[in-house]
Amino acid sequence: MPLRPGRPFIDTGSQGEGMEAETEESKIETETERLVLRRFSLADVAGFYGLNLDPHVLKYTGDKPFSSPDEVSKFIRNYEQYKKYGFGRWSLYLKSSNEYIGFCGLRRSAETGEVDIGFRLMQRFWHRGYAFESAKVVLELAFTRYGVDRVIARAMKDNQASHLLIQKLGMQLDSSFTESGEEWLKYELHKDVWLRYYSLK
Repeated sequence: MPLRPGRPFIDTGSQGEGMEAETEESKIETETERLVLRRFSLADVAGFYGLNLDPHVLKYTGDKPFSSPDEVSKFIRNYEQYKKYGFGRWSLYLKSSNEYIGFCGLRRSAETGEVDIGFRLMQRFWHRGYAFESAKVVLELAFTRYGVDRVIARAMKDNQASHLLIQKLGMQLDSSFTESGEEWLKYELHKDVWLRYYSLK
């Protein structure tokens, strides 16, 4: 599943000095039937590092793995989306085992102001519905808690699994673009469309 630091699917965090991430178990943002979504914290380091070591996970992201757990710690310590915007990417933990399985959440671009949704899960947790479960509640948070009017999503053209999930969320194709020699598709979902879409569910 895609979700990538610093590029369309997830930001790598600013280089600010603020210690935003907590060192212990971090704040719970919300819960679903099977998942707990928490703010990034240093408790995520081992899981986050392992997640980004898997070449299958990174295949459609254009990212390189973290060089060490220390680099992950630095990324988490410098992550400023929560402080700047109130929201960000959130770590995913299984309720049944408290096991880290990846992350999903929002990101506001400092350049364009657009808010995107992104997700990345460990390969052994693919095809179990966790990405859709977490992304669905993230959209709800965007539109009902954080006052976002439009959310976008991006995925490499060849990443069919992500396209299917994004479309399942009710997002509509907006445009395409090329980055680093790869073609990407951009989707969007407006709050009013989301309200109508889920009222029919």
